[in-house]
Amino acid sequence: MLINSTWTVTVSEPTTLPRSCNLELVKILHERIGLEFGSEQIPSTSFSGICGSFLKQQNFITLQPEDFYQISLSGLKEDVSKAILELNLNDSLEFLGAKLNIINREDKNTSYEELYTKLVANEPEPIRQFNLQFTTPTAFAQSGSTLPLPLPSLMIRSWLERWNYFAPVYLGGDELISYFNHALILKQHRIQTRRIQMYKGYVNGFIGEVTLQILNRADALLANVADLLVQYAEFAGTGIKTRLGMGQTIVKLKQELRQ
Repeated sequence: MLINSTWTVTVSEPTTLPRSCNLELVKILHERIGLEFGSEQIPSTSFSGICGSFLKQQNFITLQPEDFYQISLSGLKEDVSKAILELNLNDSLEFLGAKLNIINREDKNTSYEELYTKLVANEPEPIRQFNLQFTTPTAFAQSGSTLPLPLPSLMIRSWLERWNYFAPVYLGGDELISYFNHALILKQHRIQTRRIQMYKGYVNGFIGEVTLQILNRADALLANVADLLVQYAEFAGTGIKTRLGMGQTIVKLKQELRQ
């Protein structure tokens, strides 16, 4: 089972929180679903943090009562996904002296088997262009540092690692990544760098829109595998620190992208 749950929240009055507030929030949510925070080598959750329009000043953000904010939490394995589905935050969520009023919740559910059957086993007509929106800072680990660039090979590696770890169907390893190095290209992007606070420091990532293209010469089956991994990214996120609010990924239809 896979789940992505999104809560829409508001505040009743201007509410100031430290920029690092998402670290406290994700700990609370993990406690609510009974998952020890930081205990997993490959995290079985991804988390968006509080997303929306803030007033920013030094190390603080201020939420405004006229605006709407969203918090997303995804589960990548059965027990965690069920716990998220059963998570009841009631009408509000309180932390760090703030009160977030919950006005809506939306759940997106599927399973590894359903995704694989629909997108690969049934051999649909391949989709060869993928439009992605990265809503929180996204980066990749590389040579002891971080790389805030949307390189297709690093995206594929990120998604494939999680899929192979949690899914009952193994897709392939380095040979598959090597294949996509020559078959999947970055067609266009509209991105900018954005810092996110992590404990006492910051991590640079990119946000914005990215279009990936599967070359026409690529095998149809492997094009469908790429589509599978792209769709999986909406649950797993992309890159590093996805359980802490980085790498939130949305698959967009072409007409939904900004012109």
